[in-house]
Amino acid sequence: MTTTRRQVLQCAAGALAAAVTASLAGCGSASSGGDSKTFTILQYENPESAQGQGWALAVELFKKKHPDVTVDYRTTSFDAMRQNAKVTLTGQDVPDVIEFNKGNSDGGQLAAQGLLTPLTEIVEERGWDTKITGGMQAFAKYDDQGLAGSGDWYGIPNIGEYVMFYYNKDLFAQAGITDVPTTLVEFEAAMDSLVAAGLTPVSSSAATSQGFNQMWVWYSLVSAGATRDEIDDFMFLRQPVDFSKSPWSDAAQRFEEWIDKGYVGTELGGLNFEQATVNFLNGDKAMLIWNQGEFARIREQAPFEWGYFTLPGAQMQMGSSGHLWGVPANAKNKELAYDWIEITLSAEVQNKIGQLGGLPLAGDASTITDDLTRAYTERFNELLKADSLSFYPDYPIPGFLDFIQSGMQAMSNGNMTAEDWTRDLQAFYDDGRDATLAG
Repeated sequence: MTTTRRQVLQCAAGALAAAVTASLAGCGSASSGGDSKTFTILQYENPESAQGQGWALAVELFKKKHPDVTVDYRTTSFDAMRQNAKVTLTGQDVPDVIEFNKGNSDGGQLAAQGLLTPLTEIVEERGWDTKITGGMQAFAKYDDQGLAGSGDWYGIPNIGEYVMFYYNKDLFAQAGITDVPTTLVEFEAAMDSLVAAGLTPVSSSAATSQGFNQMWVWYSLVSAGATRDEIDDFMFLRQPVDFSKSPWSDAAQRFEEWIDKGYVGTELGGLNFEQATVNFLNGDKAMLIWNQGEFARIREQAPFEWGYFTLPGAQMQMGSSGHLWGVPANAKNKELAYDWIEITLSAEVQNKIGQLGGLPLAGDASTITDDLTRAYTERFNELLKADSLSFYPDYPIPGFLDFIQSGMQAMSNGNMTAEDWTRDLQAFYDDGRDATLAG
């Protein structure tokens, strides 16, 4: 699930795409990178995000390196890319480089079906594996079955991600909350105080299309009580998972209690993540659960004093590498695609992303001048060093994102209990796991 990591502001994105294409049009001869005069980039990041702004800089740098190439910078949506990826990558008229979602259910399927170019030799040749290290490599690699964690490199992330609670300091003060909670018990006590003051603690969403917030609340609670092995068994299909036991059953029960107590608001079934973000920025809700994708936007648009913290007292925190750059197997300009990826990993672009709070994988945190942004980035580096990122829950099996979002909506509407959810989750996951492992 960034997004943000997953934000779709099509009008702004279209304007950026048009501006970039227009500014780079009218170029001369074909580049030595391929037999086409046009280099096509397909991505889905919000142009206002740190990544979007970093990639706008990358386009400028790419143009300087390849002045004879016309860049066609196309923007789609996260959902459209997921749904249309196989069609987009089939045939001869395909983009030269694409952004795609990581995980067995998305990137792994594309890799296993031969729709992406293996990048291992290029990674080693260009030294990208010295910039993308540790857990950030996990979803860049896929084996012959499309399972993450081993095999060839098929994607290159630019950033890391972790999920936190942005909070409105004014509303916290209004509810009498003077200190940031440091344990889960203290966090729930703070939310009780917000409810008592007539405030909704967490701005959330549970639409079945891009209603990601409730899914992230639930999985954050799973992560809070999980070990590294328990997460990896679930994520990489290493050992069977019993969802009727801890941390899964405990998290589902606690999630249901949070819904019943009004911690996440009401009537969430029709809300998507963008509406949840707007409700937070409007000052209507005390907190927003999201990742770094909204950091720059909140910093620019929030009309109140704000801060952030990761889920207090949690053993693991939601987070991962960012979405991936991939090169279609039928791309005509693969060398240009490699140059593009190289530029997005350059210090100039990475530090631009870092200044905007985008958590660059190859940036230098010491170059970040804003104290809040630097501390935010250093917190990510701490989580990465501790190997305590639990990834995102929709990665392991095909169709999982749609299934989870449907379950989150049902629970949020009061139409499904915690027991119902864990039972259905067990059945869907086991069927998907068996089918995936069977090839």
